[in-house]
Amino acid sequence: MREKDFDLLSVMQGCLKSNRDSQRRLYEHFNGYAMSICLRYSKNREEAVEILNDAFLKVFNHLSQYDTAFPFKPWLRRILINAAIDQHRKNRNMVVTLDLAAAAELAAEELPLPILSKDEDVLPILQKLSPAYRVVFNLYVMEGYAHQEIAELLGIDPRTSRSNLLRATQNLRALMRKKSLDIAKLN
Repeated sequence: MREKDFDLLSVMQGCLKSNRDSQRRLYEHFNGYAMSICLRYSKNREEAVEILNDAFLKVFNHLSQYDTAFPFKPWLRRILINAAIDQHRKNRNMVVTLDLAAAAELAAEELPLPILSKDEDVLPILQKLSPAYRVVFNLYVMEGYAHQEIAELLGIDPRTSRSNLLRATQNLRALMRKKSLDIAKLN
């Protein structure tokens, strides 16, 4: 659907009346944008679709709370990120975390983040990170949250957030080095 043919306020009014066609139009219009966010927080496309669907269910259930005086995309983005965090919490029992002493040691080592080229598709590399590392990396680097905010969102200690970011950074560097070596071998 072309941007000029999409009337957000009209579609939202239909969604508020539980009109399935309006819900489908809203979903389809923002699907690409929303999926790009969900993919960054997920380990694969299937998990991203699950996050996306959970988020849109929340959008439809809470659309009456949206203030039309503000842009829609930031409101949607917030819901998408919260849905990704909810998914992370749901799967937390599978997540490996460090004890606080190890976290404090690692936090003292903070390394600069790897340089990510805008031309490089980093999504497959990000998806190889463990869920705990991936969610902290995304919240810190992509969304600009502070470690204290991340800790509150995820129910972890701020030092654990720092150590997860450090480990994510180390893992990303190693994965990027491996990818570069693999490409060099092909040439």
